[in-house]
Amino acid sequence: MAILPIDSGRYGTPEMLAVFDEQRKIDYQVRIEGAVASAQAELGIIPLAAGREIARASSRKKITARRIAALEAKTDHDTAALVQALGQECAKSARPWIHYGLTSNDLVDTSNSLQMRDALAIIQPKAVRLAVSLARRARQYRNLPAVGRTHGQHASIISFGLKFANWAAEITHHLRRIEESKKRVLLCKTLGVVGTGSLMGARAPRVQRLVAQKIGLVPIEAATQVIPRERHAEYVFNLVLLGSTLEKIAVEVRNLQRTEIGEITEQFRRGQMGSSAVPVKRNPTKSERISSLARILRSQVGVALENVTLWHERDLSNSANERFILPMAAILADEMVTAMRKVIDGLGVNTKRVTANLYATRGQIFSEFVLDALMKKGVARMTAYRSVQRVAFAANASGADFADAVLGDREISSRLSPSEIAAIFVPDRHLGASPGIIDSVCRSVSRAAARY
Repeated sequence: MAILPIDSGRYGTPEMLAVFDEQRKIDYQVRIEGAVASAQAELGIIPLAAGREIARASSRKKITARRIAALEAKTDHDTAALVQALGQECAKSARPWIHYGLTSNDLVDTSNSLQMRDALAIIQPKAVRLAVSLARRARQYRNLPAVGRTHGQHASIISFGLKFANWAAEITHHLRRIEESKKRVLLCKTLGVVGTGSLMGARAPRVQRLVAQKIGLVPIEAATQVIPRERHAEYVFNLVLLGSTLEKIAVEVRNLQRTEIGEITEQFRRGQMGSSAVPVKRNPTKSERISSLARILRSQVGVALENVTLWHERDLSNSANERFILPMAAILADEMVTAMRKVIDGLGVNTKRVTANLYATRGQIFSEFVLDALMKKGVARMTAYRSVQRVAFAANASGADFADAVLGDREISSRLSPSEIAAIFVPDRHLGASPGIIDSVCRSVSRAAARY
């Protein structure tokens, strides 16, 4: 996997871009050759001296991307160039045993797995830190009543901290999903041309198990010339799911920063400019960038699924696009996680605006609780519903305060006393299970953080 044609000065963290550097791929493939030769020698498939010599040469890290490129210019085959370069580092007697019983994709697929492993090792701790940041915000606003919105409309009261707790919970689920998938995705394949290990015979699976142990992967139980692309599709899909949650958070940040709502703002540094033309603008640019990158990230899934249906024991229709989608999925997910953590850590919350928005409908957000109070007095649900709806619609049309309208309605006030009505319109009484849910999520995040 060569490095992507991405503006590395703007997108892609240095550590993630390094994972998919051409030299990293070559180093891994040389290491695989050494591990295979060593395993074959242990099992008596190739001469012991040859196995030791190939393993020694593969550990020296003298084979560079530049050298491979020069050889490939003649062979027009990257794996052949690598085998040739490794042979030049070995004693003549060991050269016939380099790449014995292997095919190009044994190197390609297994090195892909090593790079994917490295990518996940970068993304997962960052996702944990994001979950911790979200949990911290959830605790901070645990007892702050806020507007809960459905269909873009005020629906009922939630804890403002519950927004962050929901997001933190989803991030921890992504972490579990990724961890669980590793045994299916991070695979070693050394079974040769069509998955039979033909030159190694019945000992081929034993070679593969030994190689997998040496390089820290899981041996594939069955394969054609390639690892089944369902496995790669799962890897891409898990990163896309993570990215989709990140965009969900980004969209909510963008919406809550709208002038009409104004409950939160992305951090705005001293000297920063929101617009080249309008001096007062403070735009949620980081969240917008996350939404933009999410569209590219999601597009990788379709390609990964198309790659599942290769011809017979394999064809090359997956090869070129995987040089993009496997690195790109990781690079984009990493970029988005990094950006979202900055958003959450620097987020400004206007608690006065959060509270003011509760009363933007002049108390109609409490209608659910008026309905509940009437039902507890023995009023049939539909009768109570129609009464509350009638009063609410009339109050909205006239601009009246909903609490006053409820108090002034004979049908409702004959069932509820003034003190009972007044008690309904206290937002802190209507957080429901929010505080407990937040506490439970925060404990779950703490357990996840302890594993990284």
